[in-house]
Amino acid sequence: MELVFATNNKHKLEEISHILDEHYKIVSLKEIGCNEDIAETAETLEGNALLKARYIHSRYGRDCFADDTGLEIDALEGKPGVYSARYAGPGHDHQKNMDKVLFEMAGQANRKAQFRTVIALILEGQEYLFEGIVKGEILTERHGDKGFGYDPIFKPDGFDLSFAEMDLDDKNEISHRGRATRKLAEFLNKS
Repeated sequence: MELVFATNNKHKLEEISHILDEHYKIVSLKEIGCNEDIAETAETLEGNALLKARYIHSRYGRDCFADDTGLEIDALEGKPGVYSARYAGPGHDHQKNMDKVLFEMAGQANRKAQFRTVIALILEGQEYLFEGIVKGEILTERHGDKGFGYDPIFKPDGFDLSFAEMDLDDKNEISHRGRATRKLAEFLNKS
């Protein structure tokens, strides 16, 4: 089965393809000729994931899925949340986003945080949502050079490594995106 993943983010494609590839051919936006930047204007992760999936389904008529992910930090009242990708301003500058979080977290005793991913699937015209959450903490400085986004400053509960220090298989086993993708895969395997 072929599914369009509404992204051109090579890191997300790699992570999700790694989990789904055995049974599904994952196709990027670029591969279907979609070069538009799909606006994420919703106030929730669920809303943004649905916006992207609906955009692809309505314009290309393809079964597809889209995700949105947010880093939710207790001491920052759930921020950056839905604004995680552009927390430091327009664009997707991961370094500036991390700098802003580290600055805002300076001196904070409560470093609890969670990553949350929501995947919206449109299959044969029906919409489905899948959520994955991983709890952890914000580190005081960057550790590791793997992964992307906030991975160097997020350490999942029960581990001594940041996401950016983990091998992809290990990260996928416990990550928010991995958990949501496995729920998606389980659903697709039953369909």
